[in-house]
Formats: sequence, C-alpha cells, structure tokens
Amino acid sequence: MTAALRGLSLCACLALAAFAPAADAFTANLNPGTRAIYLRVGDGVYTGSYTGNGTPGNGGGIDVVSVTVPAAAVGNGVDQVMTTTASSGVSNYDSYAFCNVPAQIYVGGFYRRTGSGGAATLTATVPAGLTNAQGETIAFSQISWTSSGNGDTGAQPIPAGTFQPGNQVLASFPINTWRESCHTFRYANDAVVGAGTYTGRVTYTLSAP
Repeated sequence: MTAALRGLSLCACLALAAFAPAADAFTANLNPGTRAIYLRVGDGVYTGSYTGNGTPGNGGGIDVVSVTVPAAAVGNGVDQVMTTTASSGVSNYDSYAFCNVPAQIYVGGFYRRTGSGGAATLTATVPAGLTNAQGETIAFSQISWTSSGNGDTGAQPIPAGTFQPGNQVLASFPINTWRESCHTFRYANDAVVGAGTYTGRVTYTLSAP
C-alpha cells in the first residue's frame, strides 16, 4: 500500500501490495486438499472462481488509495474518506459483487492443506510515516480503515483498524477457510502539514507455518 498526501490540497495515497452474500461476515469452509495459500488485496489475479474450480494467479497492479484535502481543511481533525484505484470488488470465492469500488478495497483469500489444526496469519508491514519531496512526514497512524461487505452483518474476519509502524497482525486465517472483507480507508487529518505529495507503502502478507 502506498500512501501519499498531496498539495495544499493534500493527497494521501495508499498503494496496496500483497505477497455470495452471507448472513454474517463472510467466511467459508473449504475441503482439505493440496497445500495452498492465496491472498488478494485490491485487484488480484484469479481465473474463474474458487467454487467454479478456478485458478488463483500471481500478480496484478498495486492499487492506490488517496484523498485530496482542501487547503482550508488541512489539520482540522475532520476525517477524510479516501478513494481507491481498484477496478473490481468481485469475490474470487463465488463471483459475488462483495465490495463497492472505487470506495473500497477487497482483502481476502484462503489457506488450505490436508489434516486439521493451524492457521495462516495476515500481516501488514507498515513504515513509520508518509514523506514528501521535502522530507516532511505524516505518521502512518493517521490512516485507518473500516471493514464491511455487501450483505454482511456481524464481526468482520479482517477487522477494522489503524495502521501502526512495523509488522502489524491484521487477522488469522484458520486452516481450510476462505475469509474476505472490504476496507474503506480514512485519513485522520489531525496535523497541519506542508504542501506536497506524501507517500508510503504498506505490504500485506499471508503466511503459514
């Protein structure tokens, strides 16, 4: 994820990089099978859908999440809702239109293997701050997100939060489950900062022992 704050109109840009409606937040149990792990953040690569025996791929662009803060509003403490460059909010599980783009970013995937017990961990590697060309910074903790999904109620499998510098644990993916949420980002706008484009990148990783 790359974040940038631009201008006096400030722009906060977050580029996200990543190594069927439900009564509750969306999770699905998978049949045990060949060991596999898949994560999509924003626009990923997947041919077909999981329920249609599709094939996950590797790659896709780095999506950008951004906001332009008007000069008169800089540092007034009013949260600024960010928008994204994501072009698809369709679930790779069953092709359901789960997220609303460009307002939201899809975050989801699965961990599968034979046997039982164990889980994969979703983490975000977060820099200390966003920086502009003059070397000025904004703390990455100024950026937070809410979590939802079309048709969902209840607690989200990849819950809401605020970025914290370092390796931040976001969620657990128990063995043989698919889990997904839609994230809407906000810039807290608590600091009076100089004009410029402030950028930083968060990398999402789903890993299993």
